[in-house]
Amino acid sequence: MTVTTRFAPSPTGRLHVGNIRTALHNALFALANDGRFLLRIDDTDAERSTEAFVTAIHADLDWLGLTPDAVVRQSQRFALYEREFERLRAVGHAYACYETPDELDVRRKVLLGRGLPPVYERKPAGAPIPAGDAPHWRFRLGHGAPIEWTDLVRGHQKFDPALISDPVIRRADGSWLYLLPSVIDDVDMGVTHVVRGEDHVSNSAVQLQMFDALGAPPPHFAHEALLVAAEGKMSKRLGSTGVDALREAGIEPLALLSLLARLGTSQPVEVRASLAALAEGFDFAGFGRAPAHFDLAEVEQLNAKLLHVTEFAHIAGRLPAGTSEAEWLALRGNLAHLGEIEQWLPVLRGEIVAPEVVPDDKGLLAEAARIAAALDWTDEPWQRLTDALKAATGRKGKALFLPLRRALTGRDSGPEMAPLLKLIGRDRALRRLTSGAN
Repeated sequence: MTVTTRFAPSPTGRLHVGNIRTALHNALFALANDGRFLLRIDDTDAERSTEAFVTAIHADLDWLGLTPDAVVRQSQRFALYEREFERLRAVGHAYACYETPDELDVRRKVLLGRGLPPVYERKPAGAPIPAGDAPHWRFRLGHGAPIEWTDLVRGHQKFDPALISDPVIRRADGSWLYLLPSVIDDVDMGVTHVVRGEDHVSNSAVQLQMFDALGAPPPHFAHEALLVAAEGKMSKRLGSTGVDALREAGIEPLALLSLLARLGTSQPVEVRASLAALAEGFDFAGFGRAPAHFDLAEVEQLNAKLLHVTEFAHIAGRLPAGTSEAEWLALRGNLAHLGEIEQWLPVLRGEIVAPEVVPDDKGLLAEAARIAAALDWTDEPWQRLTDALKAATGRKGKALFLPLRRALTGRDSGPEMAPLLKLIGRDRALRRLTSGAN
């Protein structure tokens, strides 16, 4: 058996962090088991689905590096759904219903008022059929044995089918609802593991009977705890933080994925440089049932850590034209987002706005310019400059290093000065030190 997972978004909006986590875990589980990761576009809702969002889903997954092994669209599979629906209808698993939404709502309220579960009440055989009304269609659940399975995250699950309403699978206008087409697709695509949020647990109970009605073995289910904000409340930001917003904020895909791969487990969150590395040891048995707390600040921290160790060859194509490996290695340790490198290249290559120098530091800078002019710039000029200045002026620590950094870079903080000074070069450094001394 080839492990096969699927990610099944609806093209009614951009992917957000919850969607990304689901897609990632499907991809990682397939990768960890030498399996297949599929993308299914759930676009049966013609009114809400748009091609713009289909394109965006593909673009978002490409940016994240979550490339599926195959792609299908539900809107191109209606003939398959029709065939399987007719098979279910022929044996009584699908049956027509004629109640209006208002009638169903009234009946639910009556049952609740009597202290009974608001379960759909099947009409007796031979009940009159309203003339001219098109029916909606329900799946007939078996009310015998409990529905049971062992969930890869939640453990043993048990539902009494008599307490579940027969689900609507097709509307009166002929359009499909989610439950049945999803099962038909999973059978046809050979899906072995369905990985999704815990809000689908009751759907899985219903769908297990659908697999049985279609004569197909069910997949394994893994229902994960939902993401919540770091403060412990459901966060509106989690639903609105899309891939496009994260990309615009300068987040590296692997920084985000490194966090989402481990949220909800006891494993430490560590920045990894590839999906293959994230897939090592990925196992749903390590996921807990408590809500997974997502904090964008953690992503920001991982983003910086990732940039600090990224090799030039892996990022050269995304750097400003002409950026050298030496420049990248000198600057990467101070970057929180890749776009910040644009702010530092002029420090290395051009001229800076001369900072204001306090009178007490002018003498230090004049002495620094004198020493720098006589240095051998091929051999660690920063170390030699600061050693000589300590001896000449008696200054040390911040009193020595801060005036030099300000004069040479125009800033109070930044990357290590030793590699910076080499890249700034002798002539540019002398001009800046001399300017600061005057």
